[in-house]
Amino acid sequence: MACREDTKDSQSRGCLTGLTQSPWTMTSILYMCLFILSVLSFCVPEPGNRDLHPQEPTVEEENPSHRRLAPMNVDFAFRLYKNLVSRAPDRNVFISPVSVSMSLAMLSLGARSATHAQLLESLGFNLTETSDLEIHQGFQYLIHLFNNSDTGLEMNMGNVLFLDSQVELLETFVTKIKHYYNVEVFSADFQNSTRAKKQVNDFVKNKTLGKVDQLFKDLNSDTMLILISYIFFKGRWAKPFDPSVTKMQKFYMNENVSVDVLMMFQSRANNHLFDKELSCTVVQLEYSGNATAFFILPDEGKMDQVVAALSRDTLNRWSQLRQDRYVHLYIPKFSVSESYDLEDVLREMGMMDIFTSQANLSGITKEASVKLSEVLHKAVLSVDEEGIEAAAGPGLNVVFESYHPVIKFDRPFLLIVFDHFTWSSLFLAKIMNPI
Repeated sequence: MACREDTKDSQSRGCLTGLTQSPWTMTSILYMCLFILSVLSFCVPEPGNRDLHPQEPTVEEENPSHRRLAPMNVDFAFRLYKNLVSRAPDRNVFISPVSVSMSLAMLSLGARSATHAQLLESLGFNLTETSDLEIHQGFQYLIHLFNNSDTGLEMNMGNVLFLDSQVELLETFVTKIKHYYNVEVFSADFQNSTRAKKQVNDFVKNKTLGKVDQLFKDLNSDTMLILISYIFFKGRWAKPFDPSVTKMQKFYMNENVSVDVLMMFQSRANNHLFDKELSCTVVQLEYSGNATAFFILPDEGKMDQVVAALSRDTLNRWSQLRQDRYVHLYIPKFSVSESYDLEDVLREMGMMDIFTSQANLSGITKEASVKLSEVLHKAVLSVDEEGIEAAAGPGLNVVFESYHPVIKFDRPFLLIVFDHFTWSSLFLAKIMNPI
């Protein structure tokens, strides 16, 4: 891989002179692949282009940038989620919003002019109030916390760039993506698509512990760059379910269709509430770390109403209203996998130029006119009984007392997983069919 220093605009135009015979003078393709693998053993606070001067995050300053970014990240998460739900109302939806916003913010390091503004403004950032430096330092610190904190969660977040061997990246771009986003950069021969595809797929297979062994089935011959973001998450319930009481039961996809699922059960004190305003039941389950999960069960016919109401304010209200009371709780044991090409969604959210010949990604390379071809997002979710220890027996009382409420997730429900310390929306899901 070759790198070169960034130049002034007049110089950059000169760099293109004489390259008319090069295959890279045509519009080249940048693939962005967001791969998210989460295995869930299953508060959001209120919080212009300028030169970036990388600094290591320090313990003393606690880098408050990630806290100031949290409201924007959560708002973007719900906008993206609602858009995907509206496009497939009868299908499962599962995304990792924080990895999507992180990847697009990273791409903005190579964007210029309107393309740069569209990227960051679509993510919810007001560029007159929040500087580029604050944005990138915030994501830098998130990655640092997720990968290095002793939170009791098994989490690994990272980014990788596969670059065609004939392409020269600007040295400033490489320096910044490595510093702020911990990006690994590898050279690949995309002219040999078979070999390049194997290299990329093998990397993904390794990072996901073999869960996905073929992210790409084919690669376009015009591919110049592939940018992959990944997150692996394994959480352990603070109050685990007892596998011995998991039984096969019905899950009602709608009033006419049901499927048989393994239904987990526990009878104990759990934080829960009934939201009369939205007509839904909310159960909050904690992990043995910084993460927490909201399982949300809308009343019949109220799913659209609850999805539309999801916001920071709604989560804050639920956090204040919930009570730790005894409940008989049933949650299906399930595993789902979802894949998305986010181009249409991101266009609708304001990122218009980046997928067209109007894209200005001249901060990445001066060797070609570059546009973003695809934003691929793949996510795998598993929920099971696993807790801190398999034999955590004292609290697993299965005595059924009639005066305790029964909450049974035996119809379509929603799931939100977020991190207490960073206030990040890790995962959002809508489960229409758990098998």
